[in-house]
Amino acid sequence: MKLLIKVLVFLVLAIILTKLPIAGKYFAVANTLIHEVGHQLASILTFGKAHEIHLFSNTEGVAYSSHQFWIGKFITGLAGYVFSSFMACTFFFLIYKGRYSMVIYILLAILGISLLFWVRNVYGFFWIITFTAAFVWLLWKAEGLIIEYVVLFLVSVIFIESITSAFEIMYISFKTPLQAGDATSLAGLTRLIPAQAWGILFFVQALYFGWLAMRKFKPT
Repeated sequence: MKLLIKVLVFLVLAIILTKLPIAGKYFAVANTLIHEVGHQLASILTFGKAHEIHLFSNTEGVAYSSHQFWIGKFITGLAGYVFSSFMACTFFFLIYKGRYSMVIYILLAILGISLLFWVRNVYGFFWIITFTAAFVWLLWKAEGLIIEYVVLFLVSVIFIESITSAFEIMYISFKTPLQAGDATSLAGLTRLIPAQAWGILFFVQALYFGWLAMRKFKPT
């Protein structure tokens, strides 16, 4: 019950923070990076090439990749929202198990690989370097309770963003279906399945992973 209350408190804080114009967007980019890394990993796993990732201060991101096969391009298009939802769920599972440092190590691995191989724009460099420095300091200097609260806060932000970004793409797919990012790309690839259907799918899977994450913390 104590952990459940902590999680709920930090989820509320994450909702409030992500509404702030500067700090909120800065922290929300964590979910953007995970989303774009999902695209790049899918590219590699389907025998394509992962080229670059660009991160922007408005929380938008772009992953550039190329593919030999249609199925690779299709899976890569699906992967972004699914991967960010899956990782948010995984992080909460680790929190439930008390593995707070493991969350930081996984995020550091994502940051390091992205910096070395993919992120190539100025804001992306700035964001990754500052986030990495904060994590290194945290592991080096901070005590257990501080690490716990920082991880709870950051994972809550990633969790909230994984759901709200999926909802936003669903909303955009109905309002302006030709500008709905991954939903538009998948609609172009599949022809018969419209962007709206992909937008709904992205939101439903985000809710499903959200439910999987939260059910661990339900009172017994």
